[in-house]
Amino acid sequence: MRKVIGVWLLISFLLCEQATATQYAYQVTFTDKNNTPYSLSSPLTYLSARAMARRTMQGIAIDSTDLPVNHKYIDSVLTLTGGKFHEASRWLNMCVILLSDSSQIHALNGISFVSNTKMIAFYTGALHRVGQITGGTTYSTGRSAQKTTTSDATYYADTWNQTLMVHGNALYDQGYTGAGKLIAVLDAGFLGTDTHPGFDSLWTNGRVLDEHNFTLDTDYVFSYDTHGTSVLSTMAGYVPETFVGCAPRASYALYVTEDDNSEQPIELVNMLCGAERADSLGADIITSSLGYNTFDNPAYNFTFATDFDGKTTTAAKAANMATKKGMLFVASAGNEGGDTWNMILTPGDADSAITIGSVDITETNASNSGYGPNAAGRVKPDVCALGQPAYVFTQTDYNQENGTSFATPQIAGWAACLWQQTPSATPAQIRFAITKCASQYTTPGIQIGYGIPNFACTSQLLNVRDTPPPFTPSNWVIATPNPFSGQLTLAVSPNSSGNVNFQLMDMAGRAVLSVQYYLDKGYNTPFSISIPELPVGIYVLRAISATQHQVLKLEKRP
Repeated sequence: MRKVIGVWLLISFLLCEQATATQYAYQVTFTDKNNTPYSLSSPLTYLSARAMARRTMQGIAIDSTDLPVNHKYIDSVLTLTGGKFHEASRWLNMCVILLSDSSQIHALNGISFVSNTKMIAFYTGALHRVGQITGGTTYSTGRSAQKTTTSDATYYADTWNQTLMVHGNALYDQGYTGAGKLIAVLDAGFLGTDTHPGFDSLWTNGRVLDEHNFTLDTDYVFSYDTHGTSVLSTMAGYVPETFVGCAPRASYALYVTEDDNSEQPIELVNMLCGAERADSLGADIITSSLGYNTFDNPAYNFTFATDFDGKTTTAAKAANMATKKGMLFVASAGNEGGDTWNMILTPGDADSAITIGSVDITETNASNSGYGPNAAGRVKPDVCALGQPAYVFTQTDYNQENGTSFATPQIAGWAACLWQQTPSATPAQIRFAITKCASQYTTPGIQIGYGIPNFACTSQLLNVRDTPPPFTPSNWVIATPNPFSGQLTLAVSPNSSGNVNFQLMDMAGRAVLSVQYYLDKGYNTPFSISIPELPVGIYVLRAISATQHQVLKLEKRP
């Protein structure tokens, strides 16, 4: 009898434990930031000096989206619901709480400062699991010694093909290795990053500046998955004559935002919060080889036509806002090419992201690299790099892996080197230089985008620092030379970001040339368009955006 009672007590205990472990994640959005203790006039209380320096360099003002969420609102939400805090987003003015009973969220009904609530995840166990501590960090010695040399196949070894494809060695030979730039990596885990000998110089020189796991709300990131380790290695790996990444002297922040145990919308919020932390830290570049379209619960699945317009999903909003704050957001096109989805993933659809596809050694699209454009017609992917396969680190060694996941960070790393060369550049200028110098800039494709970048070209392009001409609302396009012959150079300063159509018409009204480019609000780096063989005479160039229209009279010379 005592044994039977004991069994029932044990069963009751386990059932109770299982019931209390269940958690629901809710996103709670607030109406305002009234009565916040933070001020726009004292940004150093919530942004680092490095973040402020980046904004000052680019002329970016502090605004209400920079203010942290009102802690009194969060405290009230936790008190009313009995929930547990998970994370908060100042950009979208909301927080995520964990509840053991979904009915607890109804305690927020009618609360004046709560705009809306929605469930974004469900867990059969507690979310904030303890990270797997694998022991202290250890470093090998001697293998990653500093070495100065002209870059070549011997020096880069495994990574030579992926370097040569984009002419990244041209930046390296000028001494640009990413030094002084900070890259935030959003991924699923960094198992082995703290012990792999190829990262020795990263650790011994103190260039990992921040670590956080947004999935489990812990600062431990060196477990869970090797995907982030492989992604990071394409940039930070440094073993001369074995493996040299594209930004071996850059600094890094390592953020886990993906949950390998499930696929739920909360992971997009984790990505958003990771981007915000990168902003506060002062990161220059965010690279993410994560992408989303479907979830464990089909009710959350995205619809391409309505959700992938470049600005709707939480992940796309994160990428666009990061760009507004002065960071370059590099996103993967995803590996759904050829399957039932076929298209890019989010945040790869984001207007402001530079989205990366994958090609093989012959510069042919990888069959599974995601297709574009996004639902709004924006060219996606923007460019491609070698990902079929790319050389990467495994947990303890080196290997070749396939996917846009490993093409994406290569572009992020080379962008860091390019930005080191031209510190005064903006994310828009960096992105434009990369696409302008790509192999198919004038004839973009639905899977290769603008083609394969040429960083020798981008280096030269950004070295030409021109002074913007005097634009006006009615004179926002300037075409030179006039008279023209084989090509036209266009300086454009639209009043909003978006596609701009350029049509060259003869005097009979026939279109002899029609091209479209996505341009950012304000002054864009001038670019050239090739003109077909035309008779001598007078022509009209029409420039049409969503909000502006300009007509220029041009003369064709022999």
